[in-house]
Amino acid sequence: DPRDSTRSWPCVVSSATSSKDRPPHARRTMMILCVWLVVAAPLLGSTSRLAAALRPGGGVRVLPKMATARRAAALGEDSSAPEVLEEDPPAVIVGTGRIGTLLASLGDRDVLWTRESGFPADAPAAGPIYVCTRNDAIPDIIDATPEDRRVDLVFLQNGNIRDYLRSRGFWGTQCLVYFAVANKGDPPTDGVTPLNPEGLTAVRGKWGRAFKARLAKAGLKCVIMQQDDPFLRAMLEKLIWICVFNLVGQVHGNCTVGEVLDKYEDEVDALCAELAPVAGLAYGIKLKDSYLDRLKAYTRTVAHFPTAVKEFYWRNAWFVAISRRELRWGFPDPMPLHTKFLVDAGVMGPFREVPGDGRLEDNFDDWERPERR
Repeated sequence: DPRDSTRSWPCVVSSATSSKDRPPHARRTMMILCVWLVVAAPLLGSTSRLAAALRPGGGVRVLPKMATARRAAALGEDSSAPEVLEEDPPAVIVGTGRIGTLLASLGDRDVLWTRESGFPADAPAAGPIYVCTRNDAIPDIIDATPEDRRVDLVFLQNGNIRDYLRSRGFWGTQCLVYFAVANKGDPPTDGVTPLNPEGLTAVRGKWGRAFKARLAKAGLKCVIMQQDDPFLRAMLEKLIWICVFNLVGQVHGNCTVGEVLDKYEDEVDALCAELAPVAGLAYGIKLKDSYLDRLKAYTRTVAHFPTAVKEFYWRNAWFVAISRRELRWGFPDPMPLHTKFLVDAGVMGPFREVPGDGRLEDNFDDWERPERR
């Protein structure tokens, strides 16, 4: 029952719980299940039949081998995946904005994919496909990419694109960009800080090595992350930074991120204190205690950046959806300050209860989702 008063938000069960901490009935259930598996597996004769026997009860689901292989291949972890022989092979560049132009200038024999061209007929048979577009173009880019090349897509967008990509069954390569290009054709500025001299830009997936090699040509640093949890933490940190600093800046007349840090640091701290635990609990992880110092140090390297709440669906709206769900279930808003700042900034209307039926009335349902395009 979502209204159970004993429920904490969100409901995350840790797999690291000790067997001594489990109630007696849970330990007995686990023992019976283990014995049943040992005895019944040989009788059922195959993993697939065992999975079929267990699935009706909703207890255990054995992931099909082919699905596991596809996921591993997309991440570049499967020995059957095509080997990347060149450090920086020819690539397809999607988009000709500031980042796309930068990557194209660093490559050799690359092919451009523009809005007019569609997927290029002369694209390299293998190699990364760098997606340097706005977030709302992601669904169309995936749809227009041949199925056998979708594992080569490399996404460089800000915000939480992870959930959408997973909903499409996509794994591929994802980058967290901490370098900036002020104007098209300008040299990039790297977000290297004293706290992170190795750089904050990170990549995970099949084409991580190629992406790092290309950035190195411009003197930009990049960290390849092999494990999902460190990358997820880094993604949430960047999401919190872009949501908080742009929101505070818009409330105060669209000042720069440096001014936000210098003049409104208390508001930044308060918003981060709301968003960080919610983001961590949503994925069952905990952000490092040093995350806020890291974000503030990065802010000082790009202090001239202007602020504005953009690409709302992919950024702040992810947190709004959590607030809205909690209110609908009868719980308090876990991020009331974030909600207030969005209202003060004119980004959304306040949550209001419709008399008589307890529903919430706001403009959330009017926000356009990319899958509705």
